[in-house]
Amino acid sequence: MNPPPKETLSKRTPAVRSTEDANPAQDEIRWVDTHCARMDHGGCRLRVGVRGNAIVKVKGHPEGYLNAGYVCPKGLASPEKLNHPKRLRHPLRRAGRRGEGRWERVSWEEALETAAEGLGRARERHGARSVAFCQGMPKGLEHFVLIRLANLFGSPNVVAVQDVCHAPREVSGMHTCGFYPVADLHHSSEWIVLWGSNLTSTNEEGEVCALLFDRLREGARLMVVDPRRTELAQRADLWLPVRPGTDAALALAFLHAIVEEGIYDKDFVEEWTHGFQDLAEAVQAYSPESMAAVTGVEADLARRSARAYASARPAALQWGNPIEQTVHNFHASRALLCLMALCGNLDVPGGNIHPLDPPVQGLGAFVRADLIPSKRKEMIHAHHGTIPRLMTVPPAYFRRAVLEEKPYPVKAAYVQCANPLVTYADSRKTHEALMKLDFTVVADIFMTPTAALADVVLPAATQFEFNDVGHYGLGHGFIVARPKVVDPPGECRPDMAILAELGRRLTPAELWPENPEDLLDQLLKPAGLDYAAFAERGMLKGPDKFRKYLEDGFKTPTGKVELRLSRAEKLGLPPLPAFPGPPDPPRADYPLTLTSSKSPVYLHSSYRWVDRLRKRDPEARTDLHPETAARHGIGEGDRVIVETPRGSIVQRARLTESVPPDTVHAAYGWWLPEAPLDWESSNYNLLTSMEVLGKEFGTPNLKGVRCRIRRGEDFSRDEKPGSPG
Repeated sequence: MNPPPKETLSKRTPAVRSTEDANPAQDEIRWVDTHCARMDHGGCRLRVGVRGNAIVKVKGHPEGYLNAGYVCPKGLASPEKLNHPKRLRHPLRRAGRRGEGRWERVSWEEALETAAEGLGRARERHGARSVAFCQGMPKGLEHFVLIRLANLFGSPNVVAVQDVCHAPREVSGMHTCGFYPVADLHHSSEWIVLWGSNLTSTNEEGEVCALLFDRLREGARLMVVDPRRTELAQRADLWLPVRPGTDAALALAFLHAIVEEGIYDKDFVEEWTHGFQDLAEAVQAYSPESMAAVTGVEADLARRSARAYASARPAALQWGNPIEQTVHNFHASRALLCLMALCGNLDVPGGNIHPLDPPVQGLGAFVRADLIPSKRKEMIHAHHGTIPRLMTVPPAYFRRAVLEEKPYPVKAAYVQCANPLVTYADSRKTHEALMKLDFTVVADIFMTPTAALADVVLPAATQFEFNDVGHYGLGHGFIVARPKVVDPPGECRPDMAILAELGRRLTPAELWPENPEDLLDQLLKPAGLDYAAFAERGMLKGPDKFRKYLEDGFKTPTGKVELRLSRAEKLGLPPLPAFPGPPDPPRADYPLTLTSSKSPVYLHSSYRWVDRLRKRDPEARTDLHPETAARHGIGEGDRVIVETPRGSIVQRARLTESVPPDTVHAAYGWWLPEAPLDWESSNYNLLTSMEVLGKEFGTPNLKGVRCRIRRGEDFSRDEKPGSPG
């Protein structure tokens, strides 16, 4: 099938307007207002300068709701990925053995027919649930269109990385207080706590460092909980260098101090919490003194920090992904939720709030959840007893279904906006699973290691090349417009359009609009807007309304914040937060603690082929304390082998006192596009495992992993980096 005419695909795009001239000459720059996308969750409002069909300038919009003129290095470099010489521009079909790198260029009609045949064949032979629909970090509306396709196809299995990103906080919040408590950086706070969140490096969902600095200029004090002495830790009033993987223990130590000293919000606790006495008894075992050896945080510092948070009215706790990346993520999330509640910081301005969505179509209606009513019972992870309301399949359970056919076989996969071979824990198991699948389709903008193992590769459009909606479904109370700025190169198509074309082939065609952009209007209809009108506004936001529990209570079985979960036994959940011990128990032969963080210039495994970004961060580096490096004979810039029981990788040593002597901070997300497609030598996830998983979310240990190091020249010539240590 030929692509629709460009005027059809872009009919809702507002006219590109110059701020200087209503009819600019061809060589003049025209300015378009849009929002950033696919370099992070994307919420920064941008002004994009266009000449012809090329972007020549990007700058922050001074009226941006989240960024107020700020733009990060990734946003500034974002146009460079549009016309990269090695960008995928045409559909490809595998011509040799899987992974051999032999391809034939085919038409879109051939590619879509091949994709539909392969996915349909798996459904015919093994049932619809044998096909998995895989997504990385949600980038925009494409995530929800993918869920819609899966639902219409009949598969309950949308595989995503929410088990290590967002779901532990969100779902634990739903069970504890009935909502996902978002740090409110738009209103004044006495204290702001960054717990595993480094906003100057990686802006989290809807939380941009520009807002943080606004609050600090107003006089807010800053507390940072982070193993590394980051730039924000250096300027913080209190820095707590927590040992990776022990966040739950530190949060419980806070709770112990607050309860013991009676400095909690007694009125709120008495009227609006359930199970306070049970919690108070449980935290007696976690004094700051007894937890100091576990967490690496001195008892006096933990007590002073707990008092600071408890005495603030209000305090905002911005919690980040690291607390979600161990098998104890449910306990860590629950302990921090209890901390917010005990100190009266839930749903108050400047605290952790329950944002109200603007009037847009609900998620259930958009994804047609009504057409797959048994989904919750049929999803792969339901058979493993995970927490209720976890609505995407954890990658570990997806791969077990492929490799072990438990609880049932998975034979085919559609993958978009994702590079599982690098970003899933235990990359060897991921490679094994991808090789075993009968059929795989990958839609991407570059030939990633994952795409290289596919049967069909589809060239996707990217940021600035199609109309999109950002922040839908993230629980932050607003959505932003990302209107199209330029046409995509070659035969690249938006993910939403690709999914609609597949949907017409694999599901009832009448359930898909002829023009996929009609889905944008459908989403916006409750607001009385079409996409063009929405793009003119730039953003839709729900009303600010706080302390909603005074009218309706909390949306939990007891109507209160459940410090002790009232349905814990029925749901198979721990009723109270605890610290079961280090996520990866100590070992004499692996004496160091391994951790990682996201790069400030890349998005997970993406964009190491963008020259402007690669120059800022040219190779994978492992941060070591100088004392640790000296003990192992490692100098600045030396090759360092990092080993765990799962395997070894080679990175370049960087000596810094920002990491503790017992901690190794390795770079995450690395593969080498120029090597070619080398996903093994420096890939952090060759060091991680999917053997031990958290029960609630199916999460592996990505932080707090036992490791050891040695100088790169110390391994034998025939020992390949990546082999088990």
